[in-house]
Amino acid sequence: MTVNLALDDALIASTADKAAKAKTLLAEIARDFSPVAFANSLGAEDMVLTDLIVGEKLAIEIFSLDTGRLPAETYDLMARVQEHYGLKLKVFTPRHDLLEAWVREHGINAFYDSVELRKGCCHVRKVEPLQRALAGRKAWITGMRAQQSATRGGLPVRVFDEGNGLEKFNPLADWSEKEVWAYIRQHGVPYNALHDRFYPSIGCAPCTRAVTPGEDVRSGRWWWENPETKECGLHVKRA
Repeated sequence: MTVNLALDDALIASTADKAAKAKTLLAEIARDFSPVAFANSLGAEDMVLTDLIVGEKLAIEIFSLDTGRLPAETYDLMARVQEHYGLKLKVFTPRHDLLEAWVREHGINAFYDSVELRKGCCHVRKVEPLQRALAGRKAWITGMRAQQSATRGGLPVRVFDEGNGLEKFNPLADWSEKEVWAYIRQHGVPYNALHDRFYPSIGCAPCTRAVTPGEDVRSGRWWWENPETKECGLHVKRA
């Protein structure tokens, strides 16, 4: 974890350079792909993008997905975002009929039983709400970084999202974890309190654990699975 990293001149300079480039890209996206939305999962990277978008007063809607099983600390951060930025997040929740049917058939914690069931739970709680959130958009923005996991190597800054039928932008694709935290520290950006407890990547409460020094930043997500399966369906190609 780099929550308490030291800020040296080289890190400050690289972070400032990448932040400037991200601002330029975000402004171009807002100009050329309206209406566009940013999917804010309230992780450290997403808070950097929130700060950039709000600070530049860009016409980019910011929304979050509330799966119904997020940690209390994530809900606390939602409240802090509104207080700090004056921003009322647009929140999308699972369809109650789909969720009730899935839980009735498979059980409340069935996601532990197989990758297939875990992805089914993610579909109901995340993917379907995302599809509604992106309806009518020309593009969407994420806080993904190439270094986050084995499933995200070679992550492009821009790609056509075939599954959702629109452009997808990853402005922080080439940022390091140190640069993310350098930006947060320099600009006083609010972040999830779980990051201070060795949670570098935060999802639903039952599917997230703390990591030990030296572990991959996403090793605490679905830790019972192989690294190659560790995506929820929001960021995989769908025909």
